[in-house]
Amino acid sequence: MDSPGGRQRRHARKRVRPARRGVLIVNPRSGDGKAERADLVAKAEALGVRTIVLSPDDDLRALAEQAAADGADVLGMAGGDGSQALVADVARRHGLAFVCVPAGTRNHFALDLGLDRDDVAAALDAFGEAIEQRIDLALVGDEVFVNNVSLGVYGKVVQSGNYRDAKIATAAQILPELLSPDTEPFDLRFTGPEGTTAKTADVLLVSNNAYHLTSLSQFGTRARLDAGMLGIVTVTANRNGGLRALLSAESEERVDHFPGYREWTVREFEVGSGDELLDVGIDGEARKLAPPLRFRSLPGALRVRVPRREEPAGFWRKIRNWAKSVATSATSVLRRRSRS
Repeated sequence: MDSPGGRQRRHARKRVRPARRGVLIVNPRSGDGKAERADLVAKAEALGVRTIVLSPDDDLRALAEQAAADGADVLGMAGGDGSQALVADVARRHGLAFVCVPAGTRNHFALDLGLDRDDVAAALDAFGEAIEQRIDLALVGDEVFVNNVSLGVYGKVVQSGNYRDAKIATAAQILPELLSPDTEPFDLRFTGPEGTTAKTADVLLVSNNAYHLTSLSQFGTRARLDAGMLGIVTVTANRNGGLRALLSAESEERVDHFPGYREWTVREFEVGSGDELLDVGIDGEARKLAPPLRFRSLPGALRVRVPRREEPAGFWRKIRNWAKSVATSATSVLRRRSRS
């Protein structure tokens, strides 16, 4: 396991000039039509950004590659996290700056970039005078992801056709079946934080940098996107009675206090299995991959631009943590005074 001293230094944030040949690829179906409701195409073109509207039969990677070949200096994606990862990969391969426009359903990547997920069009300002910083990407095999890869229970849950529209309800319905005493444990083999070999986990999450996780269904947030590390979370429940405790911890958003919860960070990670294919969720997209799955961090791989008025997500998290700590201290003082 990598020590905190081995972590990458933060990459400097710098102000950059407006894109000269900015290109935005728009998925009009993502987020139940969020791009259309925000009038993204017209607003982007008003800023001088060329737009490419994705059709159902289009090859997203091919469109992004063509945009790079045609001379784009900034490449953006308006869509969900899976699409963000694919276009970000094209941008990093060509050394282009990337703009994330949160037009998907959950937009976890945008959240950790510090973007306002409720104001989709505001992200277009990153094509103007902006702040640029290098952040990490991560790989499973040769496929890039920006958020996480889930295996075990949530790798199975993502395969459900109902998952995208009703994530929590779908998980609640499937979890008891997957974790019943009659169900075979997941065959997931990996090295734990102490260097010992594990043969199973009910939940296995590999993320691009470490999450602060209190709920499995809601996932969490990342204080950093440039630590050069993979975050690993595993949860193992006792099949004879442990499910109720796990569901209780999940409902109270205290899953990190569940006895079978573990988390650590590494630069590389491997998952083996005797199964021919593993059910996997890559940035929320259902996949089936042949083991072994090899993961690694790509430190500082992507130049990402955000609007100048945005602050990094970690900044606001520190403010919230400071406020919480002050409130806790004040409460303790008041309690001591009331006893005296």
